[in-house]
Amino acid sequence: MTAVIDRPESGQPSRWGAPPRPAWEERPAAAGVAGKGLVLLLACLAILFPLWIVVVTSLSSRQRIDEAGGLVMIPKDVTFVAYQELLGGGQVTRAAVISILVTLVGTVFSMTVSVLCAYGLSRTGSLGHRWILMLLLATMFFSAGLIPTYLLVQSLGLTDTYLALILPSALSVFNILVLRGFFTGISQELIDSARIDGAGDFRILWKIVMPLSRAVLAVITLFYAVGYWSAWFNASLYLNDQDMMPLQNVMIQLVQKQEAPVGLGQAIKTGELSGLAVQMAVMVMALLPVAVLSPFVQRHFKKGMLTGAVKG
Repeated sequence: MTAVIDRPESGQPSRWGAPPRPAWEERPAAAGVAGKGLVLLLACLAILFPLWIVVVTSLSSRQRIDEAGGLVMIPKDVTFVAYQELLGGGQVTRAAVISILVTLVGTVFSMTVSVLCAYGLSRTGSLGHRWILMLLLATMFFSAGLIPTYLLVQSLGLTDTYLALILPSALSVFNILVLRGFFTGISQELIDSARIDGAGDFRILWKIVMPLSRAVLAVITLFYAVGYWSAWFNASLYLNDQDMMPLQNVMIQLVQKQEAPVGLGQAIKTGELSGLAVQMAVMVMALLPVAVLSPFVQRHFKKGMLTGAVKG
């Protein structure tokens, strides 16, 4: 014989006087589910539609762009001439290589220093960790300003060097605090047992702390990588040689200043290549790495950010 439990409706007391179930525990109505789906669909279209126009325009011929009067929404006569010209050598190819190298080196350097700093600040017995933490927090509210920073970079002889693209923005106090909060939440008993077995701080960090912190490390790595890849201000401020400019600065010259990259100016003037198609192709090249890497790190965002923030 099976007993049937009569569950009360939302907001109504049960037969035995139990408190009513909250509204958020009830099964959503069909209208609510449809409404949420519609809103999500509209949000996706609002994000993907401009990206679609950029990609289609970059793959369109000059004749098709002239017929559409500018941006192209419906693909026709697809061609990869713009990408072939951009990747065939010249300023854009060199700028892409520079951006990739700066992103890789800068991300490794920033993650190394941030992890070491966060781990030291997460150990309550470390020397001067409270004063160092207060000093880092002060930098979030007070800054020396642009001119002193430029004078410091100039006095160190970093102008017209690639180090000027890395060192001035190598650390983020926010990222260090997130890492510190996550490291603090790791069981102290686990670390103490490793110390009893003879492990030092670097071995504990490498063998215990970092494997348990893959989620937050993936998120912070993505933050640093996107920051270096998208950065353009340091290059425009500290670099005078156009051959050293990263991809973002070349894109600014092409899109905003309407200056054709070296090697493409003649093709655009002769009508072999549309300037608008080149602009859209450079945008796609700048967005492609972030669009490819983001899905692989997306699953770590919730755990990596919330755990570090709550326990910090």
